[in-house]
Amino acid sequence: MKNFGSLILGILLGALAMYFYCSKDADKTEGPVAVAAPYGIISPAKIDSLTQAYNQRHKIISDSLFKKSKTKDNRSSWYKLEVIEDYIKYAKHQASENKYTMDGLRLYLGAYPDVSAEEPGLTTLLFVPTGYKNTSEGSFFSMQGRSNDLDDSDGLNLGKEGMPPGANYPQ
Repeated sequence: MKNFGSLILGILLGALAMYFYCSKDADKTEGPVAVAAPYGIISPAKIDSLTQAYNQRHKIISDSLFKKSKTKDNRSSWYKLEVIEDYIKYAKHQASENKYTMDGLRLYLGAYPDVSAEEPGLTTLLFVPTGYKNTSEGSFFSMQGRSNDLDDSDGLNLGKEGMPPGANYPQ
């Protein structure tokens, strides 16, 4: 009976300790959580500056290739957030199956084939996974330098063009 009393006392003390331990963690999560800005964040003013600097190039492209077209070339592509998140999961899985470690995404400008002489194909933005070949698991010397395109992995396309396609930042 003495052992049974010790068992009950141990369970009560353990439950009490867990209560205080868990309530201490709960106090930490209350209030706003600070999120660090990732490398490369730029302000809306900088976005505006960079897109304005592209105006001359866009004008040259539009004036030479789209002079007979009813629309101007694309200046942007829009992707639904869930599509990008799903693509990243898919690309990581595909890279792993191909024995690569995916470490990033590279964006390429592309263009659709011309519809006709009067309707050239619009510019599009493509996501391509990047990474490196898995050489050996747990090796200290497997550190890689430059990240390469995973050319046996699928990319992402079919974002929605801006409205109108030639519209500059902000839309």
